[in-house]
Amino acid sequence: MDSLITTFHIDWKIIIAQVINFGIVFAVLYMFALKPLKKLMTEREEKIAKGVTDAKENAEMIEKTRKEYDEVLNKARAEAHTIFQEGKRDADAKKAEMLEDAKNEVGVMIASGKKTLESEKAKIIEEAKKEIVSLVVLATEKVLKDNDNTGVNEKTVKQINNM
Repeated sequence: MDSLITTFHIDWKIIIAQVINFGIVFAVLYMFALKPLKKLMTEREEKIAKGVTDAKENAEMIEKTRKEYDEVLNKARAEAHTIFQEGKRDADAKKAEMLEDAKNEVGVMIASGKKTLESEKAKIIEEAKKEIVSLVVLATEKVLKDNDNTGVNEKTVKQINNM
């Protein structure tokens, strides 16, 4: 071993000084470089993990919100359809009611027109009877004047007036 030491020129004092230097450099590097670097890496790792967790939560929240949106939209569509159907049904009922009212009004108008026509017809017939009677009386008077028969004339005029 002595030969090895002399061959490689190894000095125990220098090796011990080198070990002490290495220990001091290692301690300084550990305290001022590795420890803060390890702390920084841990913080960064936690930040990344939190970011991933937040991203997952946000994705779940977005999916939940999308489902709620779809549900609300479907409800709104169903409600709009119901309202539309009710409006259509009300409009049809109103239309039927208006048609029925119009039919009734036309019926009343027709009945009123018939009554008016009947009364006009009766009036015209009455006036025609009076005209015919007056024409018959005039014609009879003329015929009787031509016939000088007074007894028969008075009897005939009375018969005509009684009609």
